[in-house]
Amino acid sequence: MKNKKTLVLGASTKPDRYAYLAITMLVEKGHSVLAIGQNAGEVAGVKIQTKAIPLKNIDTITLYLNPTRQRDYYNYIVESKPKRVIFNPGTENPEFYQLLELNNIQAEVACTLVLLTTNQY
Repeated sequence: MKNKKTLVLGASTKPDRYAYLAITMLVEKGHSVLAIGQNAGEVAGVKIQTKAIPLKNIDTITLYLNPTRQRDYYNYIVESKPKRVIFNPGTENPEFYQLLELNNIQAEVACTLVLLTTNQY
């Protein structure tokens, strides 16, 4: 499987959160992982940053932020030029899909954990 450099946006150090599970599973599957969350910390050896970090050669951004909180990151995500943005359950945002498509970025409504588990990531 190809390493897909991934940013987890909405990362959490709480083991019961899906973002935490996603970081853990991405690392287990051999992907390079970056993480941004409200609180600093570390999950599976990945440091969670609390501010936007410069991104280069990013393949995927997987969202764990509700649509209202996503607005603060629209420009950041578009300027990062990922190949795709995954909208996990609860993060669906038709307004943002349009902006991404205008910038030739694939908007994918899916569950990162399911994609990883079924080898469709």
